[in-house]
Amino acid sequence: MSQATAIDTGNTEKWQAQDGAHHLHPFTNPNDLLQKPPRIIESARGVYLTDSDGNQLLDMMAGLWCVNMGYGQQDLVEAAHKQIQQLPYYNAFFKTSTPPAAELSALLAEVTPAHLDHAFFTSSGSEANDTVLRLVWRYWEVMGKPEKRVVISRKNAYHGSTIASSSLGGMEEMHKQGGIIPDIVHVEQPNWFAKRCELGKDLDREEFGRQAAQSIADKIEELGVDKVAAFIAEPIQGAGGVIVPPESYWPEVKKICEHYGILLVADEVSCGFGRTGEWFGTYYYDLKPDLMPIAKGLSSGYLPIGGVMVADRIMDALINQGGEFNHGYTYSGHPVCAAVAIANIKLMQRDNIVQTVRDSTAPYLQKRLRELGEHPLVGEVRGVGMFGALELVRDKANYIRFDKDQGVGTICRDFCFENNLVMRAVGDAMIISPPLIVQPDEIDIFIERAWQCLDLTQKAIA
Repeated sequence: MSQATAIDTGNTEKWQAQDGAHHLHPFTNPNDLLQKPPRIIESARGVYLTDSDGNQLLDMMAGLWCVNMGYGQQDLVEAAHKQIQQLPYYNAFFKTSTPPAAELSALLAEVTPAHLDHAFFTSSGSEANDTVLRLVWRYWEVMGKPEKRVVISRKNAYHGSTIASSSLGGMEEMHKQGGIIPDIVHVEQPNWFAKRCELGKDLDREEFGRQAAQSIADKIEELGVDKVAAFIAEPIQGAGGVIVPPESYWPEVKKICEHYGILLVADEVSCGFGRTGEWFGTYYYDLKPDLMPIAKGLSSGYLPIGGVMVADRIMDALINQGGEFNHGYTYSGHPVCAAVAIANIKLMQRDNIVQTVRDSTAPYLQKRLRELGEHPLVGEVRGVGMFGALELVRDKANYIRFDKDQGVGTICRDFCFENNLVMRAVGDAMIISPPLIVQPDEIDIFIERAWQCLDLTQKAIA
């Protein structure tokens, strides 16, 4: 629910000046912020943000896919307060642990698939996917097959922004600036709409799903199965534009991984903790991953924490043959972050939020989202659970997209922000990932504002 907050509007220019002089922003052209200073977000409650001028924004991105339980949850605040007084920090090195790290690992084993009984903790999804790469390589080394090092990923995938995780990702613009480490290759993504537009002719969705999966098998055959270690993918591609694969895709991928005996890594950083209407996308698509990176919704973004859930067979190999695993982070299993994550999961369980999303709010969101498909600019609407995307096109009848240099998605995003709505633009796809606690009346407000911003965009590009 929206809640009024006392705001000192006299500080906006001061904070903007400090920011412009000293703050290098992620994924931002620094010059853009010199031309137009950033909006300063000062407080938040429920699904609403409040800026330093007192304006309230409906946050349909849950921060960055992470504030699943919404803003202002006192259970999480109190968990941090209590733990930081008792033990603000200790590490998990040197044969030590802390009560929150131990309890969180057990709780995660309870909510994740039964064969994922072990958690390695990180501070982010990027670190989690760095850890995935280390675990994949270490597993095959202890199994006596050190030559199995190639990890297959997908074009336009996002797995983080460190050197290793951005290499696992398939975003060319990131690769241009940071390069790509060896032994990582990329295959077709299951983006039916993009392929349909590219071909300019009818394309059967399920046949395309099978073809996209087959590209994995083709790459394995090309490289040699003795060199391929794993396939990594998000159940639903998030930052790539909320790409919901055809129903035929994941069953074929599972068969391919099983046939060739390679590891399956399901990146649940964005999909996890209720966003699909299941605890994890892994449940939604009936996957059985060997490694499952997690982050974001683990603490609802209240404190930075991530991790990798490790399958029993991999853990058994590390225990019986592996020796010391020379990998870790200063903040692995940070007790305050872990305490907040515990409180977050217990809050989700107490409020039965995953079932509410699956049975009530997500069906309502998806129904209303489809209404935006009637707008002349919207060529495709896609979504699952609390994921959604609107693909903006020049000619929806003929599947003709806008030229990239028109920046139509960015134009629409800016109109959204000016009208107190947070949506994200990925190319010309307008995407949403709202807090799981969003209510039907707030979804109605979203639809009204989104339609208004689509109208403004259409007028601006006419």
